[in-house]
Amino acid sequence: MGLLDDLEQEAQRRKATLEAAARQKAEGESIYKTRLEPAMQALYDFVARLVKNLEFLKPKVPQKFAIAGYGEVVGFIEHDYDLKLDAQQLSKQITLAVTCTVATDQCPAVELQGGPKIKAMMVSFQKYRLAGLAETTKKDENGEASAAVFRARGKIPMTAVITADAESPGVRMTFTNFDAFGTVTKVVPPEQFGDALFDNLARYIAREPSALMREELPDELRKQLQHKVQQEQIRRKWEAKMLEQQRAELETLKREQSVRGRVERAVQDVKDKAPSLIDRVKGIFKK
Repeated sequence: MGLLDDLEQEAQRRKATLEAAARQKAEGESIYKTRLEPAMQALYDFVARLVKNLEFLKPKVPQKFAIAGYGEVVGFIEHDYDLKLDAQQLSKQITLAVTCTVATDQCPAVELQGGPKIKAMMVSFQKYRLAGLAETTKKDENGEASAAVFRARGKIPMTAVITADAESPGVRMTFTNFDAFGTVTKVVPPEQFGDALFDNLARYIAREPSALMREELPDELRKQLQHKVQQEQIRRKWEAKMLEQQRAELETLKREQSVRGRVERAVQDVKDKAPSLIDRVKGIFKK
C-alpha cells in the first residue's frame, strides 16, 4: 500500500467522522427545537404558577441541614422567589432562587472546649456563610477563646438551575442547598421531560415528598438486582429451614440423652442394690 492509498484512507476516515458529527449536531438541534425548547417554555410557565401560589400560601415547612460537630440547622423558606428565563437561539436556562432563614431558636446551643475545636467550628460555619459563635464563655492567657457557645443564625440561599441546549443529550437540573448543604445534579433524558417530572419538580421545590432525585435504574440492571434479591430470599429461606431442622434434631438428641441417662441411672441403681439382694437370699438359705 502506497502513500496515496494511506492518504485516501485517512481522508475517508476523517470525512466519516465529520459526517457523523454533523448528523449528531443536526439530531441534537432537531430534538431541542421539537421537544426540549417547547418543554422548557412549558416548564417555566409551570414553575411561575407554582411560585405564585407558594408566595400567597406561604407553607411553613422546616428545612434541616447538618453541620458536623454541631448538629442540625433548622430554617424556613421565606418564599421570596426570583424566577428567571434565559433564552438563546439553541438553549434555555431556568433559574429559581429563594432564601431560607435560620430559625435560631430551634437550633441547638453547643458549647465547645478548646481553641482548636472552636476555630474548626468557626471555619465550618463560615464555609456555609452562616454565623455561629453565640458567646465566648472563657478565654486563655492570650485572650483567645478557650470555651465558647455556638448557635446557628443567618440565611441560606437555595437555587435551582435547569438547562437544556442542542449540544447536550438531556436536561441538566442542578440544586444548591435543597436537601443538604452543597450542590447536586440530575440529568433527565428528553423522553422523560414531561408532566410526571414537572409534578415531581414542583413537589421538590415546595419541599414536599418527591421522587425527583430518586435514580431510575436501567431495565437490565433492575432485572439483575431483582434476581439477586430473589436468590437472597431463597437462600435465607433455606437457611431458616436448615436452622429449624437443626434445632429439632438437637431437641431429639437431648431427649434421647435424657432417656439414656435415666436408663443408665436405673441400671446403676440395680447394680448398687444387687449385693444387698444376694445377701438376703443367702440369709434365707442359711435358715
